[in-house]
Amino acid sequence: MIDSPKARLGIIASGKSYLDVLEALSELGIDEDFAAEIGLRLFKVSMPWPLEPEGVREFAQGLDEILVVEEKRQMVEYQLKEQLYNWRDDVRPRVIGKFDEKGEWVAPRGEWLLTSKADFSVAQIARVIAARIARFHTSDLIKARLAFLDAKDAVLNKAISTPPRPAYYCSGCPHNTSTKVPEGSFALAGIGCHVMATAIYPEFNKLTTHMGGEGGPWIGQAPFSQVPHVFANLGDGTYFHSGYLAIRAAVAANVNMTYKILYNDAVAMTGGQPVDGTTSVPMIAQQMAAEGIKRIALVSEDVSRYSDRSNLPGLVTIHDRKDMDAVQRDMREVPGVTVIIYDQTCAAEKRRRRKKGEYPDPDQRLFINEAVCEGCGDCGVQSNCTSILPLETEFGRKRAIDQSSCNKDYSCVKGFCPSFVTVSGGKLKKSKTGVIKKDSADDFGVLPEPAIPSCDTPFNILINGIGGTGVITIGALMGMAAHLEGKGASVLDMTGMSQKNGSVTSHVRIARTPQAIRAQRIATGEADLILGCDMLTAGSHDAISKMRPGRTRAVVNVHQQPPGQFAKNPDWQFPFEEVKALIGESVDQQADFIDATRLATALMGDSIATNLFMLGYAYQRGELPLTPTPRVRAREQTQSRDDRQPQGAAGHHRLGQVLPRRAGSAERTGHR
Repeated sequence: MIDSPKARLGIIASGKSYLDVLEALSELGIDEDFAAEIGLRLFKVSMPWPLEPEGVREFAQGLDEILVVEEKRQMVEYQLKEQLYNWRDDVRPRVIGKFDEKGEWVAPRGEWLLTSKADFSVAQIARVIAARIARFHTSDLIKARLAFLDAKDAVLNKAISTPPRPAYYCSGCPHNTSTKVPEGSFALAGIGCHVMATAIYPEFNKLTTHMGGEGGPWIGQAPFSQVPHVFANLGDGTYFHSGYLAIRAAVAANVNMTYKILYNDAVAMTGGQPVDGTTSVPMIAQQMAAEGIKRIALVSEDVSRYSDRSNLPGLVTIHDRKDMDAVQRDMREVPGVTVIIYDQTCAAEKRRRRKKGEYPDPDQRLFINEAVCEGCGDCGVQSNCTSILPLETEFGRKRAIDQSSCNKDYSCVKGFCPSFVTVSGGKLKKSKTGVIKKDSADDFGVLPEPAIPSCDTPFNILINGIGGTGVITIGALMGMAAHLEGKGASVLDMTGMSQKNGSVTSHVRIARTPQAIRAQRIATGEADLILGCDMLTAGSHDAISKMRPGRTRAVVNVHQQPPGQFAKNPDWQFPFEEVKALIGESVDQQADFIDATRLATALMGDSIATNLFMLGYAYQRGELPLTPTPRVRAREQTQSRDDRQPQGAAGHHRLGQVLPRRAGSAERTGHR
């Protein structure tokens, strides 16, 4: 709590909002002594409900106004107003929070101060505090900070044109096929990765509902709709949790609909955990038959799995996934509730299990002959696959398959295209450049140790990248390295559904002591380093807001990875020059632009090394407040035993040192 003998303005906050208030006050140049001088009082609420009345009344005495800072709904604000309502007018302070002093329940109502939508930024809180303090105090530092925020708004208007990178199905995802419906039909969405169908195939995927309620809205809508039939998507994890109850309700209501039970053998949306219980395709089929379903179709990527039908009900028909459209057309003509069980293992799980030798790895890879490819984009339309990338040539745009991310689904060859080349029996060549045996020499020589920046005040690193490429891993490495070094560290990952090919951001704050770190999110204009593993995400509105000329430096990967919608829009263009200029302007040209994906792939044989490459590059450029040894130990502690490379931690440490020199001689287009 901060107090003042002549307090006029009081601020009440709890939890994250309290830390955000402390950070906002710091941004405005207001420390505890200065707050006492100007008449500012701060109160931390440890338990928002019920609000303890005695402490609140003591806090409120002598104040002219109380500002309540809380995210979402007014839990503390409403209680505070109720507790102070019966005070005399001459001692009762004004209470504001979501709205100004005009209030919420008048017409027209007052102006919004702190919206109930989403969460607050430190800059947002700082603006409100500065405006309330301005009634009795101001300073050059506060004016300068507000002027910076106003100027930043002008730059941020340019970032609005940066294309977003929304979440998208993984390469080879079974939902690329299973969530499509025949022309003239539409599907109801549910909880799981397949909910992305509402954004990827919005023309025929509608109405997201809660977990276990999949298809439920149609029970109420069907009697009043002229639509004769709908499909409903239902994941296997949700089915086991409570989704089968929705099917039971639909059967009882005797509505015309087809449930597509998407059996992908994992809770993929939250990281690939096993389903919380025992379930299998035969078990689901048996239960559905017992529930009274009259027609069940089993569609699989490999029908040979069911050559023995002894565990399946007799009414189940088996189909290859290439016949999915025909099966759905047939099902929509059947009255009542029908079921399609779509059996295809999650693509991300296939990759993980193949690395561990726990899943068959087809001895076949697909390539596109650019001399034959006409750039029509049909391969993307057929597969909806993010591993199909644009390839710009002197003859125009062609297509190429990203072998690092390809999960061997092979749906891209479903169309009629002579440009595909199938290679059987071969393996991708892995470079030995980055593999260094212990105590062995290499051709890079002795690299100078960079100057380590100070972290006496929190050093702020914003990592921007694409979900599934290791953005969170890089943040975890830095956080653990700082911890092992005895420093304070905070790592805040902004992921959610974006872990699937969308924009992922990690806020990393490193300080001399943990006590020096208050808010976890980096405030507007307070980033010291932008580690842009993806250029599009680094040029987004949120990332640009954290940059400040004269303070922020940037290391940006210029690889032009298109967002997922490129699969459906083959003419999509990457706004390279516009985004590069925006980032350069925002950091006063203190940026290194490098093709990290190309270099990391050339060095290690796989683009998954890109983000670690970026980390090593930034370290060798003197942009990280960390020393080498804790970084090596952090990598050891954040890896599972199965994922460790044969050369061990020493080789990874050397890799982080040698890559920046190789990169620097190759293609660094930025300048200092």
